[in-house]
Amino acid sequence: MKKRIFITATNTDIGKTYTTKLLLREYASRGLKVGVLKPVETGVVDGAYPDGDALLALVQELNPEMKDLPIYAIVPISYGLPAAPFIASNGERFDTKKVIKAIEKLETYCDVLLIEGVGGLYVPLDEELMVLDLIKLTQASALLVTHCLLGSINDTLLSKKALEDAGVAHAVVFNCKESDGSFKEVSAPYFQAKDLLVLKTSSDIDTLCDVLYNL
Repeated sequence: MKKRIFITATNTDIGKTYTTKLLLREYASRGLKVGVLKPVETGVVDGAYPDGDALLALVQELNPEMKDLPIYAIVPISYGLPAAPFIASNGERFDTKKVIKAIEKLETYCDVLLIEGVGGLYVPLDEELMVLDLIKLTQASALLVTHCLLGSINDTLLSKKALEDAGVAHAVVFNCKESDGSFKEVSAPYFQAKDLLVLKTSSDIDTLCDVLYNL
């Protein structure tokens, strides 16, 4: 059975692509065939995909048989304006069929497919669909990437509740940066008191892969 994991975050620029790349390398090191999909990317100008190009290069490095895979195979929908897809597309309907078709094609190459979202859970894809709706549509389990700054408790709990209310099986990972030294004192104690597993991208990627694979 193919494993689908949707990487989302509490906001934009939290570390989704960074985390996705770590997961790709870890799963590949275990002998699994890995694939990646970025259903929609904005800020694509002159054929340059800020996230898609890096993801494609890595997946081709890990899977030589994908060396001829074109960028649109992993980023089926793209827009030039760096904004929510609803705005970047001028309100056009989001093509979910194109996303599902891309997933099915990529799964002919891989055992584990990582699907990287855009922004956070409530980023609008069109007038009706949000990223959260896309997660449910893809029937994937989810990884919520969150930050370690002051405010991470509120941000993490809000997104986690949204996933819980939607019935999406998920895990949480904290993408801490060197400047986030206060996390251990000001935020981590709350999560630990609530028995939320505190996994970090910097040190726990192997454990995280196990947790996600078994969701």
